[in-house]
Amino acid sequence: MTSTIPPTDTAAVGTRMSRREVLQALSGLMVGMFVSILASTVVANALPRIIADLNGSQTVYTWIVTSELLAMTATVPLWGKMADLYSKKLLIQLSLGLFVVGSLIAGFTPNVEVLLVSRVVQGIGAGGMTALAMIVMAAMIPPRELGRYAGIFGAVFGVGTIAGPLIGGVLVDTSWLGWRWCFLIGVPFSIISIALLQRTLHLPVVRRKVTIDWLGALLITSGVSTLLIWSSLAGNKFDWASGWTALMVIGGLALLGLAVFVESRAAEPIIPLTIFRSRTVSLTTIASVLVGVAMFGGTVFLSQYFQISLGKSPTVAGLMSLPMIFGLLVSSTVAGQLITKYGRWKAYLVAGAAVMTVGMALLGTIDAQTSVGVLSIYMAVLGVGVGMLMQNLVLAAQNDVPAHELGAATSVLTFFRSMGGAIGVSALGAVLASRVTSLTTERLGPAATGGGTAEVPDLSTLPEPVRLIIQDVYGIATADLFLVGAPIALVALIVVLFIKEKPLHTLSGDERRAQEEAAAKAAVH
Repeated sequence: MTSTIPPTDTAAVGTRMSRREVLQALSGLMVGMFVSILASTVVANALPRIIADLNGSQTVYTWIVTSELLAMTATVPLWGKMADLYSKKLLIQLSLGLFVVGSLIAGFTPNVEVLLVSRVVQGIGAGGMTALAMIVMAAMIPPRELGRYAGIFGAVFGVGTIAGPLIGGVLVDTSWLGWRWCFLIGVPFSIISIALLQRTLHLPVVRRKVTIDWLGALLITSGVSTLLIWSSLAGNKFDWASGWTALMVIGGLALLGLAVFVESRAAEPIIPLTIFRSRTVSLTTIASVLVGVAMFGGTVFLSQYFQISLGKSPTVAGLMSLPMIFGLLVSSTVAGQLITKYGRWKAYLVAGAAVMTVGMALLGTIDAQTSVGVLSIYMAVLGVGVGMLMQNLVLAAQNDVPAHELGAATSVLTFFRSMGGAIGVSALGAVLASRVTSLTTERLGPAATGGGTAEVPDLSTLPEPVRLIIQDVYGIATADLFLVGAPIALVALIVVLFIKEKPLHTLSGDERRAQEEAAAKAAVH
């Protein structure tokens, strides 16, 4: 039976929204995006202090980041699928509500275990915001016009990323507030976003019968989680070449293989395998995984490097991230405007991947003596590359698929980028923990690590000679992460070179969908 759209919905999808209407509709969305960005960046400079206060190890440091990324990764396709069945506005508000719950739990956490649980809840909420924001934008705005709004979203991204570390640093350094307010501060912004979305976002709900593939979701999450847990523990809790490694790797791959089998037979798969028939979607997906591994895996530990290796305060560490953010903001805005003006986009993907690779390689040369000026240049280079690359990968995929697959293509790309990020943070975090432990043992003896993983140190409690050694150890270990990330970024560049450029659509997702369904009805009759 062919699905039909009520007359009011046909009118809604057939009428182009004015720039003012689009901006009004995006207002709540932008506040929601600001909240999700703020949540990750405001904690960045607080993590060393949080881990020290809660007596956590380097592995726990990694998992506080990874747990949110994993929850976000696992739920992005589910949110995308539910957007086909329920109101997108309601789903975004629900995701923000979950984010509030997670933030409150984190703000009052008594230990690292409860903090990890709260990060999972935050990740589920962030997964909804991440997937649905892109789906809503694609529904309202034609690909050719998206660049016009890139500057606005770029500004929101820039402000959230710049303000986050600064706010986090100030909160941590203010004795009567403390790091718990890094989580609580997002609550009022989330509530404002829910209220704004209620007033300004009005989208047609095109309902169709949907079955959610829960078994596929469970298998994908279990397979990815198993491999992530293995990469976090290998080299610390057991040897890389051991029975545990064989068991976890084979088990994880078997679960993912079973997931592919289930997805190939599901009526409504979480990740529709048919979407990979598109060469552009396949290549942008691979590139997104690689970008996620390189970017998240490398940069998430920069704040720790600033505070431990360079001995900076949380507030100063926040300021030190500005060059990368400005680079990202300027390049994404300029590239978006030029794409809208000329309709060409591949050159920015290639240039972005090349510049990102150079930035990662440059950061692979840092140590505890690197000057702030040199660091700023290296970080700005990395930011410029990422700004040109990340968002335009999504644009390329959205432009290549039929309108009825926009949600699936967007959530698939977001899923794999987040999965790459989770893998990068977990695997490179394990490399960092292993390097810190081995270098510390080498210089201070086995007693310094107690024979296990070195705990993240509180520099203020260490004697001067030991402090200098620890700072040097973290400088070397952090540089090693970027040396691992640089070849991964290079592979992303090679993948991007094979993407075929196609002219950008001039119709929005809703307009294209209405057109496609009208053509399907005409063919039936």
